[in-house]
Amino acid sequence: MVRAEAGRAWRQWLPVWLLLFALYQSPEGIGARWLHQDALAAGLMLAFLPAAWLAARQLGLGMGNAYALGWSGQRARQLAGTFGLALAVKATALALGLYCGIYGSGEPVAQPSGLALAGTVAWLAFYTFVPSLAEDILTRGFWAGVPGWPVGPAWVLGTTLLYTLNHVFRLGLGPWEWAMLLCFGLAYGTAVWRGGTLWAAVGLHWGWNFAGQVSGLLGDWPAVDADLARVWSGGAHLVMAAILLLAWRPATSVAATPKDGS
Repeated sequence: MVRAEAGRAWRQWLPVWLLLFALYQSPEGIGARWLHQDALAAGLMLAFLPAAWLAARQLGLGMGNAYALGWSGQRARQLAGTFGLALAVKATALALGLYCGIYGSGEPVAQPSGLALAGTVAWLAFYTFVPSLAEDILTRGFWAGVPGWPVGPAWVLGTTLLYTLNHVFRLGLGPWEWAMLLCFGLAYGTAVWRGGTLWAAVGLHWGWNFAGQVSGLLGDWPAVDADLARVWSGGAHLVMAAILLLAWRPATSVAATPKDGS
C-alpha cells in the first residue's frame, strides 16, 4: 500500500517538477544566452512564482503545504533570523577575506545617496529575493512537500546534489565551483531540516545574495584567486550550517506547516 501510494505521488509530482525546472532555466537559457534579452530573462524569472502557485493548485495544495512555505509569526522570525545570519557571515567573510588577501580593493564605486540609495537597496532586496525563493522552491521546498519524503540528513544531501546540478550553466566552471555549490546546498538544506520550513533556507539564500549585491555599492572587491574565493564562500556557508546545527534541534515535520501559505 505504501509502495502504491509512493508510485502515485511520483507520477503526479515528477512531471510538475520537470515543468518548473524548465521554467527556472529559461531566464538564462532563453532570455540571456539565446536571445540576449535581459528584460525577457527578468520576466521569465518573475513568471516562476505564479507558475509555482498554479503547480501547487494542480497538486491540490496551497503554496504552504506544497513547498513548506506555511506562514506564521514563528516563520517570520526564522526568515528574519537566517537573513540576518547571512548578512553577518557575509560581512565577516568579506572583511577577513580583505585582511587575508583573498579579495583586493579595486576602483572606487560611485555611491548613490539619500532617496537614490534607499531606492537602490529596495530594488536589490527584490532583485535577489525572487530568484532565491524560486530556486529554493525548485530544489528544496518541492521535495519537502512530496508525500512520504521525511526530511533528515539524507534529504539534505539529496537536495544539495540537486541544487548543485541545477546550476547547469555554471557546471563548466570546474570542480571548485561544484565544491562551493555543494557547500551552499548543505547550508540551505540544513536550514530546512533544522527550521522545519523553507523560509529558513530562503532567509540564508536571500541574505547571502542580497549582501553580495549591497557590498558592490560599498566598493569593488575583486577576487585575487577565483578558486580560493570559491573555497572561502563555501567555507562561510559551512559555518552557517554549523551555527544552525548547534542553535536548532531537528524539526519534527516540514511538510506539515503551521498555517497554509496559499
